[in-house]
Amino acid sequence: MATEVARLRSVNPATGEEIEAFDIARADAIESRLAAAAAAAARWRDTPLQRRTDLLRALAGVLRRDLTVHAATITAEMGKPITEARAEVEKCAFCCEYFADNAEGFLADEQAPSDSAASLVRLEPLGVLLACMPWNFPYWQVFRSIAPALAAGNAVVLKHASNVTRCGMRIEDAVREAGVPDSVFSFLPVPAGTVAALIADPRISAVSLTGSTEAGRKVAAVAGEHIKKCVLELGGSDAFIVLADADIAAAAQVGARSRFQNAGQSCIAAKRFIVEESVAGDFEEQLVQHAQRINLGDPRRDETQMGPLARADLRDTVERQLRESTARGARLRSGGTRPELPGFYLEPAVLTDCDVSMPAFIEETFGPLAAVTRVRDEAEAVDVANHSQFGLGGNVWTGDHERGLSIAARLRTGGVFINGMTHSDPRLPFGGVRESGYGRELHRFGIHEFVNVKTIWHADSG
Repeated sequence: MATEVARLRSVNPATGEEIEAFDIARADAIESRLAAAAAAAARWRDTPLQRRTDLLRALAGVLRRDLTVHAATITAEMGKPITEARAEVEKCAFCCEYFADNAEGFLADEQAPSDSAASLVRLEPLGVLLACMPWNFPYWQVFRSIAPALAAGNAVVLKHASNVTRCGMRIEDAVREAGVPDSVFSFLPVPAGTVAALIADPRISAVSLTGSTEAGRKVAAVAGEHIKKCVLELGGSDAFIVLADADIAAAAQVGARSRFQNAGQSCIAAKRFIVEESVAGDFEEQLVQHAQRINLGDPRRDETQMGPLARADLRDTVERQLRESTARGARLRSGGTRPELPGFYLEPAVLTDCDVSMPAFIEETFGPLAAVTRVRDEAEAVDVANHSQFGLGGNVWTGDHERGLSIAARLRTGGVFINGMTHSDPRLPFGGVRESGYGRELHRFGIHEFVNVKTIWHADSG
């Protein structure tokens, strides 16, 4: 499993300057880590559940104790505003506590009456999980994967995005300081080209990926070749439907927050605003006003509401989507230009008069770009919302609760939020359909993804 001699580089998105560079793990180090993980998994699965959950609670405590350091690392490596970074670390602590509190019930034996005197279903860990995680929520997306996996008795090897290597190291330090035994969780500083060989390694039992649809195709192909379970949380292009009976002011305010938080770099951000014609003008005007009031600047400052994009190429992609969409007839109402700042900043953009042929509609826009499409009525709104290869989340804004539920049932997505912002929560299952992937994270469904569902049948009950 040789890797090329190179380094992983962290670049500050707010300045464009390199922060530090890290050595890539060589073949002997990878071998050592995998061997240690496999040995640790064999011991961890036999560790009493109460002990495992106690350590998850301790991990939550370590995250909160060192919240300032963790948040600053997130902000430095990927440009997230410091207030959002603090909230991300706190959310990770809550996730650890949620699975600590609920693992016993989620993993309990289930009596299953059958033709036997006694039969039951038992959930057992699979072994070593390979977690391939992205940069945009560099703590949260790790913890929502590893907290249930560790609670279930699996060991985890983390392959993190190359530009957030220090985040991966900080997470490994936190797990160790919480008292989790060595190698139950380990971080491998390796490039994306190593993933296929890691999945193929017989010591890896399953893989969880959060990333692009293209990355998901590659991971699924390798996992399928080696008959290994995988969970894929991939791209999204969430629809944000606003009907004429909605609270337009609330919809515009929440829509702006959903679109522009984390500089728009979220798979579940509102991306396609689908608005009923009779209220579209009012909604567009309010959305533009909210976008123009966003405080764009140094992500280290508490007053900053939006920082830079994480990389230069990401900004280039959003700018291309803007150019091509306006060339096809979309109207740029606000933003979309580079401010006089170093780094990878882009003013939050609002496009109106978009249709289903434009890049801003059909592609995943992973940056501060809101695309508004007008529709005649509810039926067209649902049709336009479903006109996408993605199926992660979606929003419906209406003053009629039953109408909202009816529309939610017709949207082909993994989740629908009515009169509120789409978000992930440990208490709710998270995942998508179609090119947004398959499998679920969080809730009991997430902890059940990486267990062996074992049937045990007794001929007699004596």
